[in-house]
Amino acid sequence: MNNVRHSAERINIEGSIEFDVPMAPYTSFRVGGPAEIFIHPKNWQDVQHAMVWADTQGLPFFLLGGGANILVADEGIPGVVVHTRSLNGIEIDGSLVTAEAGAEISLVAESAAGADLTGLEFIFRMPGSVGGAVWMNARCYGVSLNERLAWVDLLDADGNPRRYHPREEDFAYKKSPFQKGRPVITRAGFTLKPGSPEKIRALMDEHARDRESKGHFRYPSAGSVFKNDRSFGMPTGKLIDTAGLKGKRIGGAMIAPFHGNIIVNTGSATASDILALIQLAEEKVDEIFGFRLEREVLLVGTWNR
Repeated sequence: MNNVRHSAERINIEGSIEFDVPMAPYTSFRVGGPAEIFIHPKNWQDVQHAMVWADTQGLPFFLLGGGANILVADEGIPGVVVHTRSLNGIEIDGSLVTAEAGAEISLVAESAAGADLTGLEFIFRMPGSVGGAVWMNARCYGVSLNERLAWVDLLDADGNPRRYHPREEDFAYKKSPFQKGRPVITRAGFTLKPGSPEKIRALMDEHARDRESKGHFRYPSAGSVFKNDRSFGMPTGKLIDTAGLKGKRIGGAMIAPFHGNIIVNTGSATASDILALIQLAEEKVDEIFGFRLEREVLLVGTWNR
């Protein structure tokens, strides 16, 4: 490990490198063990160099944005973690809004509203970064993010830049083509339309109130833990509620009493506590309804399962 650290310290980047950095402050669950090698890039060339170096060392590489849809293991993340939150530029040119992957997706919606552009109100107050939202094809209030995408800039598995132009057949409910392979999303362009400032703001405020009323911001959480499959007949939160799991606790983790599809950190949760509740919900819903829930939250790091 000492040889790897010595080599890492010599990666040709302008940003900074740290070791054994706890991930809890960087995730919305506020849990997670240390990242073995933690890089704060100053630009996307730093990210390229870190990718190439990790590949030559045979080390895992993980790109961390807002940390809003992940559960980092208590054992931490081996290899290289690159935190993109400083790569957060937002530009507006006519009806095209361009944002770097590290930008807060809610702030992009706010910036669009400031330019009287409509189309991103649905994602206002959603936590997380542009890169994570595009990767997940974030969806709420009947709109998916791919419906607004003009293009996505990527670094391929070899660190080479390319531009992807969306095709409808590449996307589905919370599915995107970026979930295959190892592409790194660097920025995205969103095609919007001119709109009424009053209507834009009213819709954003409505969505913000709705999220607050559902308890999304009461405790550290990742929002919805599971995807909804309405073809089954009811939303996931209702399935978990009907299974009698609302308010169920394991350690410091709890299935929220106000929403069955949200697991919260009451203050002392470990990642293992949260995973145990995820698995309990899966087992109970499968047992009662014969339906297997699909996770929205991604497990990251070293898990002993």
